[in-house]
Amino acid sequence: MSRIKIFTDSTSDLAPAWIQQHDIGIIPLYVVFGEESLKDGAEIKPEQLYERVSRDGRLPKTAAPSPADFMTAFQPYIEQGFDILYISLSSELSSTYQNARLASSEFPEGRISVVDSLNLSSGIGLMVMKAVHAAEKGQSLTEITHLIEAIKPNVRTEFVIDTLEYLYKGGRCSGMQNLIGSLLKIRPVIRVADGKMSPAYKVRGKREKALEQMLQNTLNHKEQIDSDLVIVVHTMAEEDALDLQKSLQEQTGARVELTTAGCVICSHCGPKTIGIIYNTVL
Repeated sequence: MSRIKIFTDSTSDLAPAWIQQHDIGIIPLYVVFGEESLKDGAEIKPEQLYERVSRDGRLPKTAAPSPADFMTAFQPYIEQGFDILYISLSSELSSTYQNARLASSEFPEGRISVVDSLNLSSGIGLMVMKAVHAAEKGQSLTEITHLIEAIKPNVRTEFVIDTLEYLYKGGRCSGMQNLIGSLLKIRPVIRVADGKMSPAYKVRGKREKALEQMLQNTLNHKEQIDSDLVIVVHTMAEEDALDLQKSLQEQTGARVELTTAGCVICSHCGPKTIGIIYNTVL
Protein backbone atom coordinates (compact mmCIF):
# COMPACT_ATOMS: atom_id res chain seq x y z
CA MET A 1 0.00 0.00 0.00
CA SER A 2 1.42 3.36 -1.02
CA ARG A 3 2.05 6.09 1.50
CA ILE A 4 0.30 9.39 0.86
CA LYS A 5 1.49 12.85 1.87
CA ILE A 6 -1.16 15.57 2.03
CA PHE A 7 -0.08 19.07 1.04
CA THR A 8 -1.93 22.37 0.96
CA ASP A 9 -0.96 26.03 1.02
CA SER A 10 -0.88 28.64 3.76
CA THR A 11 -4.30 30.05 2.83
CA SER A 12 -5.95 26.89 4.20
CA ASP A 13 -5.74 28.42 7.68
CA LEU A 14 -5.32 25.08 9.42
CA ALA A 15 -4.77 25.05 13.17
CA PRO A 16 -1.07 24.44 13.97
CA ALA A 17 -2.02 21.44 16.12
CA TRP A 18 -3.74 19.77 13.14
CA ILE A 19 -0.72 20.37 10.92
CA GLN A 20 1.63 18.84 13.46
CA GLN A 21 -0.60 15.92 14.43
CA HIS A 22 -1.24 14.82 10.85
CA ASP A 23 2.10 15.91 9.33
CA ILE A 24 0.42 18.10 6.71
CA GLY A 25 2.72 19.84 4.25
CA ILE A 26 2.19 23.61 4.01
CA ILE A 27 3.45 25.60 1.04
CA PRO A 28 3.34 29.32 1.85
CA LEU A 29 2.10 32.07 -0.40
CA TYR A 30 3.99 35.34 -0.32
CA VAL A 31 3.11 38.66 1.29
CA VAL A 32 4.86 41.46 -0.59
CA PHE A 33 5.66 44.89 0.86
CA GLY A 34 7.42 46.82 -1.90
CA GLU A 35 10.64 44.94 -2.61
CA GLU A 36 10.29 42.71 0.45
CA SER A 37 8.67 39.32 -0.10
CA LEU A 38 7.75 37.30 3.01
CA LYS A 39 6.42 33.77 3.37
CA ASP A 40 2.91 33.74 4.82
CA GLY A 41 2.94 32.22 8.30
CA ALA A 42 6.66 31.45 8.26
CA GLU A 43 8.18 34.93 7.95
CA ILE A 44 5.23 37.15 8.82
CA LYS A 45 2.22 36.75 11.13
CA PRO A 46 -1.13 38.60 11.00
CA GLU A 47 -0.27 40.84 13.95
CA GLN A 48 2.87 42.00 12.16
CA LEU A 49 0.91 42.58 8.96
CA TYR A 50 -1.67 44.74 10.72
CA GLU A 51 1.07 46.73 12.43
CA ARG A 52 2.75 47.49 9.10
CA VAL A 53 -0.54 48.42 7.40
CA SER A 54 -1.43 50.73 10.29
CA ARG A 55 2.01 52.35 10.20
CA ASP A 56 2.42 52.69 6.42
CA GLY A 57 -1.23 53.03 5.32
CA ARG A 58 -0.69 50.56 2.47
CA LEU A 59 -1.78 46.97 2.00
CA PRO A 60 0.75 44.39 0.84
CA LYS A 61 0.31 42.46 -2.36
CA THR A 62 0.11 38.69 -2.28
CA ALA A 63 1.79 36.23 -4.65
CA ALA A 64 1.53 32.53 -5.41
CA PRO A 65 4.32 30.05 -4.76
CA SER A 66 6.37 29.42 -7.88
CA PRO A 67 6.54 26.04 -9.67
CA ALA A 68 10.05 25.74 -8.23
CA ASP A 69 8.66 26.17 -4.70
CA PHE A 70 6.32 23.26 -5.30
CA MET A 71 9.01 21.07 -6.83
CA THR A 72 11.31 21.70 -3.87
CA ALA A 73 8.52 20.70 -1.45
CA PHE A 74 7.35 17.65 -3.40
CA GLN A 75 10.63 16.08 -4.46
CA PRO A 76 11.84 14.63 -1.12
CA TYR A 77 8.53 12.80 -0.62
CA ILE A 78 8.45 11.43 -4.14
CA GLU A 79 12.00 10.13 -3.61
CA GLN A 80 10.88 8.47 -0.36
CA GLY A 81 8.08 6.64 -2.17
CA PHE A 82 5.13 8.80 -1.15
CA ASP A 83 2.29 9.69 -3.45
CA ILE A 84 1.13 13.30 -3.00
CA LEU A 85 -2.25 15.01 -2.85
CA TYR A 86 -2.11 18.79 -3.00
CA ILE A 87 -5.29 20.84 -2.36
CA SER A 88 -4.92 24.40 -3.59
CA LEU A 89 -6.40 27.84 -3.15
CA SER A 90 -9.11 28.52 -5.73
CA SER A 91 -7.80 28.93 -9.28
CA GLU A 92 -10.22 31.86 -9.61
CA LEU A 93 -8.26 33.79 -6.99
CA SER A 94 -4.63 32.87 -7.59
CA SER A 95 -2.18 31.14 -9.93
CA THR A 96 -1.28 28.77 -7.08
CA TYR A 97 -3.21 25.88 -8.63
CA GLN A 98 -1.66 26.37 -12.07
CA ASN A 99 1.85 26.52 -10.62
CA ALA A 100 1.27 23.33 -8.65
CA ARG A 101 0.07 21.62 -11.83
CA LEU A 102 3.20 22.75 -13.67
CA ALA A 103 5.37 21.38 -10.89
CA SER A 104 3.52 18.05 -10.73
CA SER A 105 4.09 17.50 -14.45
CA GLU A 106 7.83 17.25 -13.75
CA PHE A 107 7.34 14.08 -11.71
CA PRO A 108 6.31 10.57 -12.78
CA GLU A 109 2.70 10.39 -13.96
CA GLY A 110 0.20 9.34 -11.31
CA ARG A 111 2.37 10.21 -8.31
CA ILE A 112 0.92 13.69 -7.62
CA SER A 113 -2.74 14.68 -7.66
CA VAL A 114 -3.52 18.42 -7.64
CA VAL A 115 -7.06 19.43 -6.64
CA ASP A 116 -8.45 22.92 -7.15
CA SER A 117 -10.48 23.58 -3.99
CA LEU A 118 -12.45 26.42 -5.63
CA ASN A 119 -12.41 27.81 -2.10
CA LEU A 120 -10.24 29.68 0.37
CA SER A 121 -9.29 29.78 4.04
CA SER A 122 -10.90 27.05 6.14
CA GLY A 123 -12.98 25.99 3.14
CA ILE A 124 -9.72 24.48 1.93
CA GLY A 125 -8.84 23.37 5.45
CA LEU A 126 -12.03 21.37 5.79
CA MET A 127 -11.23 19.46 2.59
CA VAL A 128 -7.67 18.88 3.76
CA MET A 129 -8.89 17.30 6.99
CA LYS A 130 -11.24 15.03 5.04
CA ALA A 131 -8.29 13.97 2.88
CA VAL A 132 -6.05 13.40 5.89
CA HIS A 133 -8.55 11.11 7.59
CA ALA A 134 -9.13 9.19 4.35
CA ALA A 135 -5.38 8.68 3.93
CA GLU A 136 -5.07 7.49 7.52
CA LYS A 137 -7.76 4.90 6.77
CA GLY A 138 -5.64 3.54 3.92
CA GLN A 139 -7.51 4.93 0.93
CA SER A 140 -5.55 5.29 -2.31
CA LEU A 141 -4.53 8.55 -3.97
CA THR A 142 -7.21 8.05 -6.61
CA GLU A 143 -9.90 7.32 -4.02
CA ILE A 144 -9.03 10.38 -1.94
CA THR A 145 -8.92 12.62 -5.00
CA HIS A 146 -12.41 11.45 -6.01
CA LEU A 147 -13.63 12.01 -2.44
CA ILE A 148 -12.42 15.62 -2.36
CA GLU A 149 -13.77 16.36 -5.83
CA ALA A 150 -17.16 15.09 -4.64
CA ILE A 151 -17.08 17.11 -1.42
CA LYS A 152 -15.92 20.48 -2.73
CA PRO A 153 -19.21 21.66 -4.32
CA ASN A 154 -20.88 21.16 -0.94
CA VAL A 155 -18.49 23.22 1.19
CA ARG A 156 -20.14 26.42 2.43
CA THR A 157 -17.90 29.37 3.30
CA GLU A 158 -19.28 32.65 4.65
CA PHE A 159 -17.51 35.62 6.30
CA VAL A 160 -18.57 38.77 8.11
CA ILE A 161 -16.14 41.61 7.40
CA ASP A 162 -15.96 44.17 10.18
CA THR A 163 -14.63 47.12 8.20
CA LEU A 164 -14.56 48.19 4.56
CA GLU A 165 -11.14 49.80 5.05
CA TYR A 166 -9.12 46.83 3.77
CA LEU A 167 -11.46 46.30 0.81
CA TYR A 168 -11.04 50.00 0.01
CA LYS A 169 -7.25 49.96 0.33
CA GLY A 170 -7.16 46.84 -1.80
CA GLY A 171 -9.22 48.52 -4.52
CA ARG A 172 -12.28 46.33 -3.96
CA CYS A 173 -14.62 49.19 -3.04
CA SER A 174 -14.65 52.92 -3.75
CA GLY A 175 -13.81 55.71 -1.35
CA MET A 176 -17.45 56.73 -1.31
CA GLN A 177 -18.57 53.17 -0.48
CA ASN A 178 -16.00 53.08 2.31
CA LEU A 179 -17.17 56.42 3.72
CA ILE A 180 -20.88 55.56 3.54
CA GLY A 181 -20.25 52.08 4.92
CA SER A 182 -18.33 53.51 7.87
CA LEU A 183 -20.94 56.16 8.63
CA LEU A 184 -23.86 53.72 8.42
CA LYS A 185 -21.94 50.86 10.05
CA ILE A 186 -22.54 48.58 7.07
CA ARG A 187 -20.88 45.19 7.41
CA PRO A 188 -20.60 43.14 4.21
CA VAL A 189 -21.04 39.38 4.30
CA ILE A 190 -18.91 37.50 1.79
CA ARG A 191 -19.61 34.04 0.41
CA VAL A 192 -17.48 31.84 -1.77
CA ALA A 193 -19.33 30.83 -4.94
CA ASP A 194 -17.83 29.18 -8.03
CA GLY A 195 -14.38 29.71 -6.58
CA LYS A 196 -14.79 33.48 -6.15
CA MET A 197 -15.45 35.80 -3.23
CA SER A 198 -18.87 37.37 -3.76
CA PRO A 199 -20.84 39.85 -1.63
CA ALA A 200 -23.87 37.92 -0.38
CA TYR A 201 -25.62 40.73 1.50
CA LYS A 202 -24.93 43.65 3.84
CA VAL A 203 -26.00 44.10 7.43
CA ARG A 204 -26.46 47.60 8.82
CA GLY A 205 -25.93 48.25 12.49
CA LYS A 206 -24.06 46.56 15.27
CA ARG A 207 -21.51 43.85 14.60
CA GLU A 208 -23.51 41.41 16.72
CA LYS A 209 -26.41 41.72 14.27
CA ALA A 210 -24.23 40.62 11.36
CA LEU A 211 -22.82 37.68 13.32
CA GLU A 212 -26.30 36.61 14.38
CA GLN A 213 -27.44 36.71 10.76
CA MET A 214 -24.50 34.54 9.66
CA LEU A 215 -25.21 32.09 12.46
CA GLN A 216 -28.87 31.89 11.48
CA ASN A 217 -27.91 31.31 7.84
CA THR A 218 -25.91 28.29 8.99
CA LEU A 219 -28.64 26.99 11.30
CA ASN A 220 -31.13 27.19 8.43
CA HIS A 221 -29.20 24.23 6.98
CA LYS A 222 -28.49 22.38 10.22
CA GLU A 223 -30.21 19.20 9.05
CA GLN A 224 -27.75 19.00 6.15
CA ILE A 225 -24.58 19.94 8.03
CA ASP A 226 -21.87 17.27 8.15
CA SER A 227 -21.35 16.98 11.90
CA ASP A 228 -17.81 15.59 11.55
CA LEU A 229 -16.34 19.09 11.37
CA VAL A 230 -17.54 22.68 11.31
CA ILE A 231 -14.88 25.40 11.41
CA VAL A 232 -15.12 28.91 12.83
CA VAL A 233 -12.21 30.96 11.49
CA HIS A 234 -11.32 34.46 12.64
CA THR A 235 -8.72 37.16 12.61
CA MET A 236 -8.33 38.88 15.99
CA ALA A 237 -11.93 38.09 16.98
CA GLU A 238 -11.47 35.24 19.41
CA GLU A 239 -14.30 36.19 21.78
CA ASP A 240 -16.86 36.30 18.97
CA ALA A 241 -15.46 33.06 17.55
CA LEU A 242 -15.87 31.30 20.90
CA ASP A 243 -19.48 32.50 21.14
CA LEU A 244 -20.22 31.19 17.64
CA GLN A 245 -18.51 27.90 18.43
CA LYS A 246 -20.66 27.42 21.53
CA SER A 247 -23.90 28.28 19.72
CA LEU A 248 -23.13 26.00 16.79
CA GLN A 249 -22.21 23.09 19.03
CA GLU A 250 -25.35 23.48 21.14
CA GLN A 251 -27.71 23.89 18.20
CA THR A 252 -26.26 21.43 15.69
CA GLY A 253 -24.48 18.80 17.77
CA ALA A 254 -21.54 19.03 15.36
CA ARG A 255 -17.87 19.04 16.22
CA VAL A 256 -16.98 22.75 15.91
CA GLU A 257 -13.34 23.81 15.91
CA LEU A 258 -11.68 27.25 15.97
CA THR A 259 -8.80 28.41 13.83
CA THR A 260 -7.24 31.73 12.88
CA ALA A 261 -6.78 33.27 9.44
CA GLY A 262 -3.32 33.77 7.99
CA CYS A 263 -1.78 36.84 6.39
CA VAL A 264 -3.21 36.36 2.89
CA ILE A 265 -6.80 36.35 4.14
CA CYS A 266 -6.01 39.14 6.62
CA SER A 267 -4.58 41.38 3.90
CA HIS A 268 -7.83 41.18 1.92
CA CYS A 269 -10.43 41.22 4.70
CA GLY A 270 -8.87 43.00 7.66
CA PRO A 271 -9.06 42.47 11.44
CA LYS A 272 -12.11 41.09 13.22
CA THR A 273 -13.21 39.13 10.18
CA ILE A 274 -14.99 35.93 11.19
CA GLY A 275 -16.37 33.04 9.19
CA ILE A 276 -18.27 29.78 9.42
CA ILE A 277 -17.34 26.88 7.16
CA TYR A 278 -19.13 23.56 6.88
CA ASN A 279 -19.90 20.74 4.48
CA THR A 280 -23.43 19.73 3.56
CA VAL A 281 -24.58 16.15 3.16
CA LEU A 282 -27.86 14.66 1.97
